[in-house]
Amino acid sequence: MAKWFDSRLGLSHEMLRPVPQYAINPFYWLGALAVVAFVIQGVTGIIMMLYYVPSPTQAYASTQYIFQNVAYGTFLETVHLYTAYAMIMLAFMHMIRGYLVSVHKGPRELMWVVGMLMGVVTLGFGFTGYLLPWTVVSYSATHVGIGMVDLLPPPVSSFMSFLIVGTGGDATVLLRFFDLHVVVLPAILVVLLVVKMYMLETHGISEPVTGPEPLPGEKRKLIPIFPDVSFYLLELAALFGAAMLLISVIFPLTLPPEYSAAAASQYVAQPDWYFLWIYQILKISAFETNGPLGQYGLPLALSVVSIVFVLLFLLPFIDRGENKRIGKRPVYVTFGAIFVAEVAVLAIWGLLTPGREIPDLQALVVLGGTALAISILSLFFHKIVFGGLNRISGGVPVSQPTSRSGPVVTAGCFALVLVVGALSIGGLIDSVVEFALGGTVSALLGSLLLPLAGLALSVFGTVYLIYRLDFRTGGIRRHVKLLEVGLD
Repeated sequence: MAKWFDSRLGLSHEMLRPVPQYAINPFYWLGALAVVAFVIQGVTGIIMMLYYVPSPTQAYASTQYIFQNVAYGTFLETVHLYTAYAMIMLAFMHMIRGYLVSVHKGPRELMWVVGMLMGVVTLGFGFTGYLLPWTVVSYSATHVGIGMVDLLPPPVSSFMSFLIVGTGGDATVLLRFFDLHVVVLPAILVVLLVVKMYMLETHGISEPVTGPEPLPGEKRKLIPIFPDVSFYLLELAALFGAAMLLISVIFPLTLPPEYSAAAASQYVAQPDWYFLWIYQILKISAFETNGPLGQYGLPLALSVVSIVFVLLFLLPFIDRGENKRIGKRPVYVTFGAIFVAEVAVLAIWGLLTPGREIPDLQALVVLGGTALAISILSLFFHKIVFGGLNRISGGVPVSQPTSRSGPVVTAGCFALVLVVGALSIGGLIDSVVEFALGGTVSALLGSLLLPLAGLALSVFGTVYLIYRLDFRTGGIRRHVKLLEVGLD
């Protein structure tokens, strides 16, 4: 047991190992950029703490004072918020990239778990910090989030409510959020960061999953941490920081109105964008209190979301196969792509439909259509593109005998394409009818995106399948090489 932990944690390993040349790539340093965003937030946050008062009667006034009276106060608040958003997005991208390139596999299992904990802490930063200005937007959004916590299974909801809310009123909640945001969460994140960096030094950067595989015994070219990698990271940090400053200058924040019961009654409350996808699930009719599941609907929906997070934590102990390359992990890659697409669709959908209950059929069409479209795209890439590349690897085509299951696969693909086309046409008709009955243009445009994408996908799939069937008959005079990738 001690040997296993030593091999994972690197307790007896030397520090500051050189970095492989292939790691001089921004996508390998998304986590480092998230740390840069954390440092920027720390600096701007400390300056704002000089003026901010964590009290319901003074929180908004002190925030307004920063905006109006402190030199570059609006710029300071804008940088702080935008780098918080950037940190959350970078952490999400870092997780998805790690999932796709299998960084969670041995001996990096504990690195993945620590990284997931850091991601949860990052979301905690966004959740606790959003309330502090005490605006009608932040107050309403935060209390929607607190309501979502209350719907979790009783043991979890009781612990989380005690942790973030306590037993008092608004003054206690605000002070609890302030303490979590500026003391507890930063301390936890720094500890987790030190642990993860130590393990990274032990295991090094994971091997690339694209390009030619290394030959047996082949050694990767290494680059010293000083000065090469250090200067490279400084350049990335400078570019990221400059981008944040530039965006903050071009798109400065405006402070929303102060929270009051009257102002809140005129505002459609919903969480900030990084939790919006979860809230959109709760708006589906089946999960509402008056839905078929009754009072168990919302807790059930949040329990399913919680299970997704638990599965992500346990991923290293679930996905234990030896293959790490994307082309050789079709099932896990497909699930990952579906997860990303569903999160994006739900978040955008929630942004376009604030406060609206989602009909069950519409949710089935949108979410089911998204999953189906991603599955078909994944099938195309893994069976056609990756399969074709594997057969012509090394520049020598390898002839494959025609499979007896070919007609069955083709018929199945045709059926899937027809289903996607039918769902897409139905979605288009639904959107137009909804608009004709009094919908808004923005809602129409938002609801048309997915059906149009599905229709385009079905048209392309139909063209490809017809091309594939007619390829050997000689009926097609002009060949398209893209459509021929993967054909025997």
